[in-house]
Amino acid sequence: MADDDILVAESLRKEFGGLVAVNDVNFSVPRGKVVSLIGPNGAGKTTFFNMLTGVYKPTSGRVIFQGEDVTGKPPHAVTARGVGRTFQNIRLFSNMTTLENVLVGMHARLKANMFNSILRTKGVKREEEQAREKARELIRFAGLRRHEDEPAGDLPYGAQRRLEVARALATEPQLLLLDEPTAGMNPQESADFTAFVRRLRDESKLTVLMIEHDMRVVMGISDRVSVLDYGEKIAEGTPKEVQTNERVIEAYLGKAAVEDMKRQGLS
Repeated sequence: MADDDILVAESLRKEFGGLVAVNDVNFSVPRGKVVSLIGPNGAGKTTFFNMLTGVYKPTSGRVIFQGEDVTGKPPHAVTARGVGRTFQNIRLFSNMTTLENVLVGMHARLKANMFNSILRTKGVKREEEQAREKARELIRFAGLRRHEDEPAGDLPYGAQRRLEVARALATEPQLLLLDEPTAGMNPQESADFTAFVRRLRDESKLTVLMIEHDMRVVMGISDRVSVLDYGEKIAEGTPKEVQTNERVIEAYLGKAAVEDMKRQGLS
């Protein structure tokens, strides 16, 4: 584990019955960087994410976050240690407002116990007001200020994605995992979201790990890219290195396509 790595996966493996979904993957995320995890459908990317965040317990291997072994800990415990996450399918509370959704994300960091909450003590009221102010700051950062009091379900699709990130940021993460954040977005929404993630890295000094299929997004924002295929890591490097890697091209296009590209002098 390098000193600047915020997260390390050591020989991470997940089996479902006789199926190996992730096969002994070694992986690390440098602090303060944007790292993308890519690969064809069914490559094991979301399963890998689920092991990092405690949704799945690995069959073998370890997950180390900031020097602590968090392997198999439940999602709320992983979140409490500083790992935030969004999901491939939007999971907002559609009938709650934008503000209320972000406040839900802040629950993990509130200190008031049930007894004080029932009595509505001064400490509880002060903490609630501080939470609301911080939630509004996150909403402004996400570019959603004019949607603050609107039901989340009424927001445009791209805004809903940014709201999911704002809610994840409310947990005060040091590492943010984004699962297919631009899925279903039009080109302008994808470009806006890319700029948003860049701001997270540059202004908030946040480390970001994302699964993404849109190669324009991946190549435009990633500091490093790792590639999974059939549950195995087949490549890792800068966007340019990965883009020209023969094994990666073969995984996406097939061996015959690679051979054809060679014959045409394109690879």
